[in-house]
Amino acid sequence: MGIAISILLILHFIGLAGIIGGWIATVKAPVVNKAILHGSILQVVTGILLVGLREMEGEVEMNHMKIGIKLVIALVILVLAVVGTRKEAKVPGSSGTLAVAAGVLAIVNVAIAVLV
Repeated sequence: MGIAISILLILHFIGLAGIIGGWIATVKAPVVNKAILHGSILQVVTGILLVGLREMEGEVEMNHMKIGIKLVIALVILVLAVVGTRKEAKVPGSSGTLAVAAGVLAIVNVAIAVLV
């Protein structure tokens, strides 16, 4: 089970890198790009799987309030990415605010993970 958790954690970090990296890559003219979309999907899926595996282990006491807050933020980022991608397909350059919001929320999620 430890190997599965480690692999999921690596994928979770890759999803985080996709969100923040996708935002930073377009910081001069922010747009929601595929990196933000795919990173947010990866974050939600691997986050849920990580919590499930940790609960099955039963060795670590889980902070469900923290996990719930992080899940809500991750879902908001996912919605921003989906809406931004659709908006960007219709009118190029129109999803800047959504990209900034997704990037900032991803950093807030990291802060919660580390500090709480």
